[in-house]
Amino acid sequence: MANQQKRRVGILTSGGDCPGLNAVIRGVVKCAHKLGYDCVGFLKGYEGLVDPVCYVPLNTKNTSGILTQGGTILGSTNRGRFAAKTGVDDRATIDPDLLSAVRTTVDQLDLAGLICVGGDGSLAIAQQFHEYGIPVVGVPKTIDNDLSATVYTFGFDSAVACATDALDRLHTTAASHERVMVLEVMGRHAGWIALHAGIAGGGDVILIPEIRWTFENVCHKVLERERNGKRFTLIVVAEGALLPDGGLVARERRRESQQVRLGGIGNVVATELETRLKRETRCVVLGHLQRGGPPTTFDRVLATQFGAHAMRLVHQERFGEMISFQPPNIDSVPIVDAVSVLRSVDPNGPLVQAARALGISLGDAPEDETLFATDSAGTPVGLTEKLVGSGI
Repeated sequence: MANQQKRRVGILTSGGDCPGLNAVIRGVVKCAHKLGYDCVGFLKGYEGLVDPVCYVPLNTKNTSGILTQGGTILGSTNRGRFAAKTGVDDRATIDPDLLSAVRTTVDQLDLAGLICVGGDGSLAIAQQFHEYGIPVVGVPKTIDNDLSATVYTFGFDSAVACATDALDRLHTTAASHERVMVLEVMGRHAGWIALHAGIAGGGDVILIPEIRWTFENVCHKVLERERNGKRFTLIVVAEGALLPDGGLVARERRRESQQVRLGGIGNVVATELETRLKRETRCVVLGHLQRGGPPTTFDRVLATQFGAHAMRLVHQERFGEMISFQPPNIDSVPIVDAVSVLRSVDPNGPLVQAARALGISLGDAPEDETLFATDSAGTPVGLTEKLVGSGI
């Protein structure tokens, strides 16, 4: 049980904003109130923990009504003195003086625990807090859904809903003007958003980081559709999808302690296809639209559960752990297990197999070679006959 001399808990939101952050805050506060704790929220992410220390009291009154709001009432930052990087880069080590300053803040405010809500980079910081002896609990947050040790993170469903809505809208204009439409979505080095939205929105080609593809195979799909009377094509491309030559398209590389800023592959794909096919092609980049707006029902429920369970972990002094959603259960795992390896799409997994069975091209082979998943001997797996009809 928690030390009865410490009846206050801190919470912060770090990294990029996403729908559901306020639902987590509300869940923490409501659960803390029932358990007899006061709450304080640190402003501007980890920066609020050190000079100048910036925090506000949180209670059931001033968090009322925030369940449906996007963004975060506490503010957030993915820059600053605590900036860390993970994924394709090694993590950055936090200055020991900063860690000491954080522990001083925790001691001065008499915090029983600190709840850190964030993605891979933010939780890498939380892990360093834990290694330094700061009582911390992690809550996974990322629209990219790329944290290992949890099946879903809140914000992902909302981002997919946004991308799916965009495809629904692009479908009508693509069909009307007989165009090739390219939609670039977020996801960094994982293709979860592109794959889910591409299937849900009726995409014809989905390009993701986990599957190597070629322009020739994408062109093959466009031409194959035209032969079948479909004179338009919807292409979904993840921002972190590698070019056929293995290159990564990026707008800029920030300072050394931060990740590369991805973006621009959608325009590269659109330009190349227009040149090769002599077809009118357009590109739409959703960008931060995927992060904004109210959370979906699924994300509201998931984020609320995450907040409540994080508070229970503090109460039980289970520090250094992160909330983990393993349907139908919500449990916890060591933070280090969640940030050591990013969770990526399985190229042979059921979702990819379903996409192939529907006739969706992943750009790695002409369509007639991708209708069936195969085993190591090349034998079709899971389907016994070729799907036919205009719906493919």
